[in-house]
Amino acid sequence: MNSIILLSVLGLGNLFLGFLRSNRLLLPAAMLMLALVFGINLIDWNEGAQSYFNNMLVIDNFSVAFTGVVVLTTFLLIPFSQKFVRDGAANLAEYYSLLLFSLVGAVMMVAYNHLLILFVGIETLSIAMYVLAGSDKRNLRSNEAALKYFLMGSFTTGILLFGIALVYGATGTFQLSDISFAVQNPINDSLQPMLYIGMLLMLVGMGFKVSAAPFHFWTPDVYEGTPTFFAAFMSTVVKAAGFAAFLKLMVQVFPAASAQGVWLPTLTAMCALTLLLGNVGAVAQTSVKRMLAYSSVSHAGYLLIGLVAFNGQLEGASANGIFFYSLAYSVATVAAFGVLKLVADQRQREDYNGLNGLAKTNPLLAFVMTVAMLSLAGIPLTGGFFGKFFIFSAAVENGYIGLVVFAVVMSMVSIYYYLRPIIAMYMRDTDVTTDEPIQVTSFQSAALFVLALLTVVLGVLPGLISGIL
Repeated sequence: MNSIILLSVLGLGNLFLGFLRSNRLLLPAAMLMLALVFGINLIDWNEGAQSYFNNMLVIDNFSVAFTGVVVLTTFLLIPFSQKFVRDGAANLAEYYSLLLFSLVGAVMMVAYNHLLILFVGIETLSIAMYVLAGSDKRNLRSNEAALKYFLMGSFTTGILLFGIALVYGATGTFQLSDISFAVQNPINDSLQPMLYIGMLLMLVGMGFKVSAAPFHFWTPDVYEGTPTFFAAFMSTVVKAAGFAAFLKLMVQVFPAASAQGVWLPTLTAMCALTLLLGNVGAVAQTSVKRMLAYSSVSHAGYLLIGLVAFNGQLEGASANGIFFYSLAYSVATVAAFGVLKLVADQRQREDYNGLNGLAKTNPLLAFVMTVAMLSLAGIPLTGGFFGKFFIFSAAVENGYIGLVVFAVVMSMVSIYYYLRPIIAMYMRDTDVTTDEPIQVTSFQSAALFVLALLTVVLGVLPGLISGIL
């Protein structure tokens, strides 16, 4: 709760910094605010479950852990907004405030204990992202991205809300624990079809938020048109918060229904389809940014394996696997998008050829991009390897061996498109458009080094993070 209050107050306060003559203070102020929120959030660790607003919001280790992931990810992403500072962006204070407000929604999504709080959290996060997706107002692709995201997001929000209404109609409550009891002990069997339809509609709504197939088609176009800095936020923070909310919904509300074969077959099919379409779609891309968009879809598939294999509690192997995977994926994705943004800002291109010869002109950028790609591919000694290992282990323990084998095959497919940037950076020569070094500030270099170091540490010492839930 402290995080929500602090983020809201700091977001409002940051707006007033926009009246300063110079915007140079905005970036360090934003990072200081996020560091403060991260520290305040840790105070609630191991303090037991604390409920607020008549038990509508619960702060426990689960919510503290995922709040830490989204706040840390945003903190590591902020240094790559320095171009906004250099260019004197008129709306920089508003950009940072919208990020802080969207984090309020993300925290509500990981701490909700009431379906209306889930809905409010999703909308708080989504509305800020609709605005940021179209923040490059003079770019038609950015306008298109914002319009697509807004229209499809609004439509699926209606589907989600309709599902919540049907679940309420069948159970008579929005409280998670009360819904779980009503699902396991139905009083009126005639209301069960209404409950199951509501569940499936909620599955559709949540599937859109996490870019799960077949509700992922907006992702490549929206990511491509959205400014790279905000696309990175969308690919990491939104996904981590979405899966935390999804996991809580599965574990605390519908465990009995999944055993009855209502929820689980649909989720399993979505998982397999997401893995297939995400990886195959990424293979065909010529734009690194669109490849990362399809990569985001494929990683939603791996995280869905953790949801399929959940064991009915927020402290089990699946929950820990999803938490570790979310952290490892977020760190690697921020690193990849960060390098891509620095390259695209100077070379004005986002295709693979734009990375040609980067190892010669900017060894640090090439090294960080290589570490990020290897982690996303799940290569050993990176965080991504153990993220997949923990997810797959939980699935095997629960008997989903066929799904794990399919996921491993899809991981082998992903190696192809994750190696393409590495080949371009190390094995191809520069041309007229790529022979000049990329301008990187010492602040950004430090951020890139930290991102690469975190990725390697998670791969070498996974025990520091795994099993904390």
